[in-house]
Amino acid sequence: MWSLNSSRKIYASHGISASEPGCNSEGFLVIFYVMTTQPLQKPEQDDEVLTQDPAKVILFNDDIHTFDEVITQLVKATRCSAAQAEALAMEVHTKGRAVVFAGELARCMEVSGILEEIKLMTQIEVS
Repeated sequence: MWSLNSSRKIYASHGISASEPGCNSEGFLVIFYVMTTQPLQKPEQDDEVLTQDPAKVILFNDDIHTFDEVITQLVKATRCSAAQAEALAMEVHTKGRAVVFAGELARCMEVSGILEEIKLMTQIEVS
């Protein structure tokens, strides 16, 4: 006879005769496991929640782009004034990096993408 131990999901035969189900030809008890699979569950968090997380865009200095190129791209990406972009470009130049934008993750991704259009090096940090 067969029984199921539901807590362990183990099926086993209790027969002792080789003619009983679950025994091999030598009369040994045969035990096998049954594994059940379930599809992975989608995380509870919604994509909208993730894109609303506060984040910041960091721009790194390089020896390739001119100040004018960086300033122009900063104005385009962040919609700041030319004077603000110039101050940010100077901070990047002197410190090696600077936070050039802070806001929702989705907007930070847009800003980073625009800066990277001319191969500027950026990083997004999520708070």
